Amino acid sequence: MSEQYDAIVIGAGVTGLYQLYKLREEGFSVKAYETGTGVGGTWYWNNYPGCRFDSESETYGYSWSEEVLKEWDWTEHFSPQPETEKYLNFVADKFDLRKDIQFESKVTTATWDEAGQKWDIELEDGGKASATFLISATGPLSAFQLPKIPGIESFKGEWTHTARYPKEGLANNNDFSGKRVGVIGTGATGVQFIQEAAKTAEQLYVFQLAPEWCAPLKNSRIEKDEMEKIRANYPQMFKECIDSFGGFQHKFDERSIYDVTDEEREALFEELYDKPGFGIWLGNFSEIMNKMDANDMISDFIARKIRQRVNDPKVAEQLIPKNHGFGMRRVPLETKYFECYNQDNVHLVSLPDTPIEEITPAGVKCSDQEYDLDIIVYATGFEGVMGALNRIDISGKDGQKLKDKWADGPRTMLGMQIVGFPNLFTLVGPHNGATFCNIPRCAEQNVEWATDLFSYMRDKNLKRIEPTLEAEDAWTAHVDETATHTLFPKADSWFMGINVNDPNKKRTFMLYAGGQQNYRARCDEIAEKGYEGFVIK
Repeated sequence: MSEQYDAIVIGAGVTGLYQLYKLREEGFSVKAYETGTGVGGTWYWNNYPGCRFDSESETYGYSWSEEVLKEWDWTEHFSPQPETEKYLNFVADKFDLRKDIQFESKVTTATWDEAGQKWDIELEDGGKASATFLISATGPLSAFQLPKIPGIESFKGEWTHTARYPKEGLANNNDFSGKRVGVIGTGATGVQFIQEAAKTAEQLYVFQLAPEWCAPLKNSRIEKDEMEKIRANYPQMFKECIDSFGGFQHKFDERSIYDVTDEEREALFEELYDKPGFGIWLGNFSEIMNKMDANDMISDFIARKIRQRVNDPKVAEQLIPKNHGFGMRRVPLETKYFECYNQDNVHLVSLPDTPIEEITPAGVKCSDQEYDLDIIVYATGFEGVMGALNRIDISGKDGQKLKDKWADGPRTMLGMQIVGFPNLFTLVGPHNGATFCNIPRCAEQNVEWATDLFSYMRDKNLKRIEPTLEAEDAWTAHVDETATHTLFPKADSWFMGINVNDPNKKRTFMLYAGGQQNYRARCDEIAEKGYEGFVIK
């Protein structure tokens, strides 16, 4: 006999924990299922050296608990992974959330029961449960992937993907002294790991398929007196985040890039480059996001900075992207990353010039030579946004598979519901305003909107909700249309569903680029109109 609940939540990360809390507060019976042994989601799994926020710590924490805001002190402006995991454990303990979380429980199938008007789930260990509402809180970047390179399992040294980095570390508790380390991948994760590994590795080989436009993080400590000032400013800070395009405190410059002098433009670029966080991306002239000539200006500026910071001109050119402009993909934030390549122990291997042919028992064999290694770290990313959902066998009405429905890209209403899959809610899912956002700020909105809907349905004794086909078509068209007003479609990235492991996959925009403040307003409008665009019965 399977357990029966009002709601099942998949995942116990930032979003899942808050959804569990809210449902419980509203009197719903709820169970969360988590694959890991602890809470934290991405901050549980990604514990590689160097992992940390690219959001300012105080803007990333939950806003919904005055107690947590009063009691928790951040120690760095961009929190390192151990502190973030500790924070989420602090929240879970404070609100006794673990009692309703089943750990080491991977959901493998979810099937809509039309007759029973409920979702039936099955776990990898054979366990079963059912609920009226099924809520995915699996995260946009959780389905990690190894590259399709022959011989991965043959390597005799230590190896791991960054999203499954061992808790005990590699080598001697992550001291790579005397070790030859290879890193495959130079996205945000690779950049963070390389910065740390370069400090101790005897030799560090960076296997780069394509460089990213990186900008300085400018992290620093938060002393006690500064934390008290942050705490006093929480209400204003959260308001600024809610009013901004991406849920950060950064806002685009009100001037047009075309109305300022060359000197004024360069002055703003310099100012933002020297400031912490995403200001260089999301606090810049807005035209860098949607006009190629404006984007060329910021790309040229960042390229000049890379050339200034890397001593070898050839290496510098290899670290400058040539196939997309600055900010067309998510911008990795770095701390002395480019200076790593000035060290004698760090070597850049350009894979377009010398591709990897195979992993051997001894190391990495490229077309020109074999690199003998003791450790290989795969910083090869994720099957973005849809990946975690695609890895669950989800069947809706008449047995339709979600993976089949989304074969040519996601189709949703508000990025939260899907025609043919009643009572399924995809928080921070494809086409959701929370995907291009400082995630906790927008995940809170998702959770609160969904929970208000569940309460509305309970009060009116309604059991089933599904969007209309017209509403789903209109929202999907709106998502695609907003993307055309940006430069995102011009770059190959997980924003566009691009996956090097699946070269035949159709390019389609995965996020919502209309601004989280506009998304929030649209959700509120729909709720105020009795959930217009949904059939509730």
